[in-house]
Amino acid sequence: MPLHLVGSLGFRIDDKSVRRAGLDYWPYVDIRRESDLDELQAAIPDSRMFYFSARSGKSYTEVAYKSGDCLVFGPESTGHPPELLEANREAVLTIPMRTPHVRSLNLAVAVAIAAYEAMRQISLNA
Repeated sequence: MPLHLVGSLGFRIDDKSVRRAGLDYWPYVDIRRESDLDELQAAIPDSRMFYFSARSGKSYTEVAYKSGDCLVFGPESTGHPPELLEANREAVLTIPMRTPHVRSLNLAVAVAIAAYEAMRQISLNA
């Protein structure tokens, strides 16, 4: 399962930075870079795209994930642009928060939660 990194990143993935972060598994990650979401969609045209946002009413657990699905996370600071969310309203998902006083999770935690739920479902149906 490849990791697609889209646009400019808020972190570095050069060898020195990855080594300092202790990511000894990095050589085994299938990383693909795309400049924008259009390029991502062109690279995986048959994939269903799910966009994660704190401003959605549909939980990530309400989806029956399939192999080939793409989970798309926006920048941690701003999230996805409102026009992208509006254009893909049926495919916008959220990770529910227990209290309205907590706005969101950090990006790494949100990705882990959603990715592992998708992998869990897919392995159950394999």
